Order: sequence, then structure tokens, then C-alpha cells
Amino acid sequence: MTSPSDAGLHVVPIRYQGHERARPASDPVDAYAASGAFDLLGPATVTEPAFPEERRSGEPTVDLGLIGGEIAAAVAAGRRNGRPVLVVGGNCASVPGVIGGLQTAHGPAARIGLVWLDAHGDFNTPRTTLSGMLGGMPVAVAAGLAYPRWRELSRQATPLPTDRIVMVDVRNLDPAEAQLIRATDIVIAAPAAGFPGDDLQAAIDDLAARCDVIYLHVDSDILDQRFVPNHHTREPNGPDLDQTLAVIDAVMATGKVGVYAVVSVWADGDGGEVALASGVELVRGGIEAWRRSRPVGAPA
Repeated sequence: MTSPSDAGLHVVPIRYQGHERARPASDPVDAYAASGAFDLLGPATVTEPAFPEERRSGEPTVDLGLIGGEIAAAVAAGRRNGRPVLVVGGNCASVPGVIGGLQTAHGPAARIGLVWLDAHGDFNTPRTTLSGMLGGMPVAVAAGLAYPRWRELSRQATPLPTDRIVMVDVRNLDPAEAQLIRATDIVIAAPAAGFPGDDLQAAIDDLAARCDVIYLHVDSDILDQRFVPNHHTREPNGPDLDQTLAVIDAVMATGKVGVYAVVSVWADGDGGEVALASGVELVRGGIEAWRRSRPVGAPA
């Protein structure tokens, strides 16, 4: 078995927006690779998921589950080899697939924690959503509150307990979504409580003490809109890169992070160069923080 301190990254590049192929001009993955970030922990391996077109159903939640299953297989391949897994590209719809990959590798009873850095909670259900956007629902799906077929096709056999979710920022929540979050055991660590601050550090330490492995998920729209001016869901009044990287560093320092994901970075459109530069900084900075920690190794 490869020692985690000697293992390079296992990279899972997602070249899809949901279940549809991303436009090549918007795809940031090649820019990340060209930056040299993938090899910062040693020679990287790469497993790229591909949608099984022969099974495409036309029903969006089923198709999200189908690509989620491919993402799960790619994540599990890296974890079984004792490698820290970097997920890049795509958007937040990949969440059930990433958790499914961790459950595939570590077992459905594994104590998986999710640290969620995003301007939004993505915790809507069909009953709470204002927009109907499936992209606003993947954390609720992973928690077992909506669309079980999406979750199950993503190889996530066991819903994620809400007391193993720490949300950072989520400064724009729909009213019913906020009410639903408050009805669960999710912890929200917002900039107003310190970014990073005592409340955030306490939440991270508590989660790490209760989990076997942590999935650290970053949607680039957590950043203030000036850093991601072309993001479809950009928001004002957010943290800058240094503040966000400080949070990432605090989570990495637990030594429990098995998967780090940077999603929803688009390289095209007005402001695409700025957003891509921000994405590269999030990827590189997160990997550098990983290198300073001891990434959690292969399942026993």
C-alpha cells in the first residue's frame, strides 16, 4: 500500500456542467494541469469520468446520477490506492458522486464529513426551491432529503448525516432553504463569526474528531464577485482569496481531508481570465496546504 506521505494526487477532472458536456472554451482543467499544480505532491494519476451515453435517459436527475456513478468510480480508484483525490471542473452537482466514491472505497458505514465553502447552501428540495434549479439541491440530495434515484445511481448508498456537514459562508440562502438548514444539525460558520475565527475553528475541529475522512468542497462563488466576475451565481460581499485559503488551510491541517474539490470555475466570457486565475490559486493553494498536512490514507 502506498503511504499517503509518498502518494501523489489522484486527479478526477470533470468536463461536464451537470450531465451535459462543458464547452471546451469554459473548461478550466487544462489550465490547472499547465500550472503544474497536479504534481505538487509527486507524480499524479488521472481518471476522467465520461458520461455513459448509451444509458442517457433524458430525465435530468437520472442523468445526474449516471454521471455521478462515473465520478464515484473515479474517486474510489484513487482512495483505494491511498492517494488524496483532487476533483476539478464541473459544478456542485458532482457532490453525491464524490461521496459515493468515498463510500465505495471506505465502506457505506464510513464516517464522512463535508466542509462546504460556497455562497449558497445548495440545500433546497423540490418543496423549498424558488427557482427549481437542480444545481441548488445536491447537498440535500446527499443528505437523503430529495431525489433518491440521483443519490443511489451516484453510488451513495447511505445518506450523509447532517451533523457531519459544516457550511462556510452560504451568505445567500433562500428563506425556506435557510429554515430547512436550521431544522437539521448542519453547522454554519459565516464570515461574521470570523473568517477564520474561533467558531469556524471549533466547528472544523469537532467535525474532524468525529469523522474518518473529510470531503472539502469549494465552489468558486464563495469568493467576492470581483474574483469570479463571469460566475453564473456570483455574489457580492464575499471573502477574498487569502481569507478563503486560510479556511482551506485550517481544514487541511486536520489531516483528515481525503478529497478536495474546486468546482464552478468558468474560463470563458467577460471576466473569464480573472475567474480562471482565481481557480488556479484555489487549486494550488489547497494542494500546498495539503502538502503541509498528512493526507488521510487508504481505507483499511
